[in-house]
Amino acid sequence: MNCEQPGCTGKIVDGYCDVCGLAPTRTTALPVAGHPKGVQPPASSMTVAAGASAVQTGTTRTRPSRRSRLGAGLVEIPSVPFRDPADAVLENPTVPESRRFCAGCDEPVGRSRDGTPGRAAGFCRKCGSSFSFEPKLQRGELVAGQYEVVGCLAHGGMGWVYLAKDRNVSDRWVVLKGLLNAGDSDATAAALAERRFLAEVEHDKIVKIYNFVEHESAGYIVMEYVGGQSLKQILAARRDANAGEPDPLPAAQAIAYMLEILPALEYLHDSGLLFCDFKLDNVIQTQHSLKLIDLGGVYRIAEPSSAVFGTVGYQAPEIAAAGPSVASDLFTVARTLAVLSIDFRGYQSTYRFTLPPQESVALFMRHDSLYRLLLRGTAPDPDDRFRSADEMADQLYGVLREVVAESEGRPVPGPSHLFTPPLRARVEGPDWRILPRPLVSSDDASAGYLAAIATSDPQTMITQLRAAPDRTVEVDLWLTAALIDSDEGDEAQQLLDAIEAKKLLDAIESEHPREWRVSWYRGLAEMARADADRAVPHFTRVYHELPGELAPKLALALACESAGALDDAARWYAVVSRTDSSVTSASFGLARCRLELGDHDGALSAYEQIPDSSSGYLDAQTARIRCLAEQPTIDAVIAAGEALQALPIEGEKRDQITAELFEAALGLTLDGQAAGNGGAMLLGRPTSERDLRLGLEHSYRALARRAGTRGERIRLVDQANRARPRTWT
Repeated sequence: MNCEQPGCTGKIVDGYCDVCGLAPTRTTALPVAGHPKGVQPPASSMTVAAGASAVQTGTTRTRPSRRSRLGAGLVEIPSVPFRDPADAVLENPTVPESRRFCAGCDEPVGRSRDGTPGRAAGFCRKCGSSFSFEPKLQRGELVAGQYEVVGCLAHGGMGWVYLAKDRNVSDRWVVLKGLLNAGDSDATAAALAERRFLAEVEHDKIVKIYNFVEHESAGYIVMEYVGGQSLKQILAARRDANAGEPDPLPAAQAIAYMLEILPALEYLHDSGLLFCDFKLDNVIQTQHSLKLIDLGGVYRIAEPSSAVFGTVGYQAPEIAAAGPSVASDLFTVARTLAVLSIDFRGYQSTYRFTLPPQESVALFMRHDSLYRLLLRGTAPDPDDRFRSADEMADQLYGVLREVVAESEGRPVPGPSHLFTPPLRARVEGPDWRILPRPLVSSDDASAGYLAAIATSDPQTMITQLRAAPDRTVEVDLWLTAALIDSDEGDEAQQLLDAIEAKKLLDAIESEHPREWRVSWYRGLAEMARADADRAVPHFTRVYHELPGELAPKLALALACESAGALDDAARWYAVVSRTDSSVTSASFGLARCRLELGDHDGALSAYEQIPDSSSGYLDAQTARIRCLAEQPTIDAVIAAGEALQALPIEGEKRDQITAELFEAALGLTLDGQAAGNGGAMLLGRPTSERDLRLGLEHSYRALARRAGTRGERIRLVDQANRARPRTWT
C-alpha cells in the first residue's frame, strides 16, 4: 500500500510509512480505558454549526460548538504572523544558568563560581548524575538518514528542540524533540515503540506527529513545524513593551485562548490520553489559530505505569500520590489562565497550588465569576474540579460573556445548556416563580416520559410524576419542583434529602458527580416559604459550582432583595441585566433596588437596558417615565413627557400617565421650582401654572369618560374641577 501523504514516495509497512513515518489516513483508533472492547473513541474532530446535533463519521467526532474561531466570536484577538522557520533558529543556543538543574535530583548545576562561568556539561556534585545543556545535534547533521538539522529552536525539559528538513518528503520543515537520551539501545527502541500511538492523534488544534526515530542511542519525536508565537512569548513581549514590568493579557483575550484549546484536551481525554504538561510554553498562536505543540508528556490512562511529566506552578498537588487524571489536566488549564490574566507572582512558590486572595487582585474583585471559575478549576480535591474539558469550556464561555459585557458595555446574550430561560415578565417585587428550572438530562431513563407531560397544573403534575414507570433522579427532581409550586415545602425537603442521600451513595460506589440541582431546589423551597436568608447559601453553592451561569446570579439577586440586602441584590441584578438584556426581570429588579436605595439615576439606567425588541420594553419605558416624573426638576418631567410622546401607548394608560406628569409639573411650579422655564413645553403645553392646570383638567376628564363605575367617574370629575384654573366664567 502506497503512502497517501502529499509528496511522499514511501509504502505502508507494519501500519506506518517507511519514508515519512505517518500512518494511513484511515486507521483503527487506540483502545480507551472505560470503553467496551471494540467501541473506539474518535480520532479527529471538526466544527459543525451551533445547535446541530453531534455526528460521528468513521473515526471523526463532531460536536456543536459556539466557539468556532479564535476569540469565540466575542473577542478580537491580535493576529500573529507566520514565522519563517529559518528565522526561528537560535544563533547562540545556550541554556541560562538559572535554568540548569540536575535531572536526577533537581539540584542546581552548571552555575558560576568565583567569577568563573558555569560548565554546560559535567556531573552533579550531589548525586553524581551527568548533565549536558549543549546541543547534541549540529547544523547539517542527518538524523535517521532523513532529517537534516538546521539549528536549535528552544530548550525544554527533555533537552533541545531542533528545526530540520525532511529530505524524503519535499524538504518540508519539521521539528525534532528529544524523547530519550540513554546508552541502552533496547530501552530507546522500547520507548519509541511505546510512543508510536501519538501518530494516531489527529486534531486541528494539536501538532501533528510525523515519526519517531532513533539517532546515536537517543530517541526523537518528529513533529510538524508550527510557525508563530507561544503564549509565553506573547506574554514576554508585552512585558518587554511595558518597560520590563508584567503586563498580563486582557481577561477576555486570556479566556478566549483557553476556550480555543479546551476542545483539543477534550479530544485527548475522549481518546484515553492526558496531556499532563499544559502551560504557556506548549501553546502556540499562529495567525488566527492555536495549537498544542508538545505531546512528549502525553500519558495513556490505560497504562498507569507510564512516566509523568509536569511543570512546577501548573501541576496539580495530587500527581505524586494519585497520578494524573482529567481533573489534573484541567487544573493546569486553570493555572495557565491565571498566569495569563494576572501578575501572578509566586505561582511556583507561595501560591504553587493556590490562588492569591481575591481582595489582593483587582481583576478578581472586578470579575468574581472568573475568580470562582479559577477556584473550582484549582480546587485541592480533584472531585471538586470540572469533570470534563467541555464542562469547563461551557462555564468559561459564560464567564467570557460577563467579562465582555462589563468591559465593552454591550450585552452578550446566549442560551444555557443547563437551565430553561427565566420568565421575562415585569413583576412589582422579587418573585421566585420567575426563576428558570434545571433542564432534564437527556441521559436519564425517564427523559422521554417527562417530555410527554403537558400539564402546567402542579397537582396534576404531582399525580403523573408519582405514576412514572421509573422513579429516576430526574423524576424526583421534577416532583420536588411540583411540590414546591404546590406549597408542600416540607415534603419537597424530605424528597431532596432522599435524592441527596442516593447521590452520596452513588458517589461512593461509582464516583458519580455531585448533584448541584439539590441545592437549587432547596433554595427555591426556602424562597417559597419566604425564608430568603436561608435560600442565599443554597444559591451560593450553585453559583460556585456553575460560575458561568446567569441563573444562580439571578436567584441570588432575588433572594438578597427579599432579605433586604439591596446592595448585594443590585450587584447580582446588574451582572445579569448587563450580560443578557433579554432577562428583563433582572433589569426591573435592579431598578427596584436602585429606587429603594434612593438612586434614581441608577434606576433610569436599569430601565434603559431593556431593548425595544423585548416584550417588556413598554413596561420599562412607562416605569422610566414615572421615575423621571418623581425627580425634583421640571426638566426631568419635560423629558418624561417627550418619552411618553414617543411611545405607542394609547387609551386609559396614556391618559393616566399624562395626568401624573401634569400633576408633577404643577406641583413643582407651585413650589417655585419651575422658574426660568417659561419657554418649555410639556406634552404640547407651556409650563405656566394656568396651562398645566388646563392640561391636568383635560386628563382627568378623559379618565372620567373611561371610568367603569359612577363613583369613579364622579371622583375624577371632582379632581378635574379642583385642577382647572380659576376663571370669571
